[in-house]
Amino acid sequence: MKTFMTATLLATVSVFALSGCASTGNVTPQYVPPSTYQNYDCQALSQEYNRVNRYVEAARNEQSTLSASGVGVGISAGRWGISPNISFGVGKSNNTKARDAKLSRLYGERDAIVQTARIQRCSFANGIKIYGE
Repeated sequence: MKTFMTATLLATVSVFALSGCASTGNVTPQYVPPSTYQNYDCQALSQEYNRVNRYVEAARNEQSTLSASGVGVGISAGRWGISPNISFGVGKSNNTKARDAKLSRLYGERDAIVQTARIQRCSFANGIKIYGE
């Protein structure tokens, strides 16, 4: 009986540990052509870069990717007799996909701004890396 309880406890801890390790993965930037920002001067590009960075930080700080979809409590009967049964429903929130799409677009805009700033030789773009560098 002691090994059964240990195995049950270990299985429960494993499920919670694995669900805690879920991540959104790497978000690849969407392509935004640098020509979108070709009419901006260095000051406007710098302001636009700062604005996009604020949006990126806000999107990164959105809620966790896991959402509880229900908790079930009951009694089950089986080979070992009658025992309490607790089940947790945890799934991936739909907000994660929307957040990842928003981040992808923002990363693409930020890369396009940096590329345009490099073409115009703006000083703020020195040392800023874009995706793939």
